[in-house]
Amino acid sequence: MAMDQISLRGSSYDLGYGLGKQAAKAIAEASFATPQFQALEPWLGSERLKGLEAAARNAFPEYVREIEGIADGASQPFEKVFLWNCRGDLRDLVRSDEDACTSLMLPAEAGRPATLAHNEDGAPELAGQGFIAHFEPETGPAFSAFCYPGMLPGHAFGWNAAGIVQTINNIRPHDLTVGIPRHVITRAVLSATTLEQVLEIVGRDDRASGFHHNFADGSGRMISVEAPASGMVALEVTEPHAHANHLVRPALATIDQTVSDSSRERQARADAMLLAGERDALTILFDRTVQEFPILCRGEHDASDSYTLATFSCTFGATGMEWAVHHGPDRNPVASGTVS
Repeated sequence: MAMDQISLRGSSYDLGYGLGKQAAKAIAEASFATPQFQALEPWLGSERLKGLEAAARNAFPEYVREIEGIADGASQPFEKVFLWNCRGDLRDLVRSDEDACTSLMLPAEAGRPATLAHNEDGAPELAGQGFIAHFEPETGPAFSAFCYPGMLPGHAFGWNAAGIVQTINNIRPHDLTVGIPRHVITRAVLSATTLEQVLEIVGRDDRASGFHHNFADGSGRMISVEAPASGMVALEVTEPHAHANHLVRPALATIDQTVSDSSRERQARADAMLLAGERDALTILFDRTVQEFPILCRGEHDASDSYTLATFSCTFGATGMEWAVHHGPDRNPVASGTVS
């Protein structure tokens, strides 16, 4: 079954309004029904949430305007939608979630193009609710992204007309602070036109929290970035590379973090498959060899948020970037396209 795709154009508010209207039912019945959102609700009206909003408005008012559009398009209060977009910035203050994303970066080899691939995992309540949106903003490059109901584009996987591609892995460092919400940061990345601009955005010292980011450009250059609130390490990827949901760079070893059994097992399994010579991204991302903690997740644990909502892959060649989205383990894409 094909994945829904929509096209939006106009101002920041217009883009957000279209997202909210598209997902209004899912926001009310799925996003706001997740354990993640319910655990965050006590922060409504809090000074900490107000501080996150003030930081976002100061740094990137256009993306707060998008959130206002989402709220109006979905007929929901702005504060609830903004809270949903701050779930990672308040996460360790309420609960330890189990998002289980896994990413692969495979540089070009003889006869094989450079490949960036990613399993996007989230709450089981959101299965079947995501969609691809193609945006034409008034300013900045056109871009496309996999969208969660009620959230800014950018935090799962997306790409723009300048050739910038981004995929995201949740991490759980304990250095959360008041600053720019991490979902606003990932949205800003989709407006960048070079990897140097991207690194400036994710390396800002006024971020509330952070992600592990995988970046690529149209040339097939790839950079893996761990960016908790209190630091950033960027690794130029020249060999096959996998990343799950915890910090692994030695330079960030002093930052306390939560490492789930799932993240540890998926990291080990993906590393082992790469070491054994596996280079087919979908074979790795669809792997379920470790039955309790598989790479392709289907909510194995009742209390976890580990469901693979979509699998994204893109390759870089002389004619541009080819992308596809799968519902694993089916290799037939539910959406696909090219960017020249």
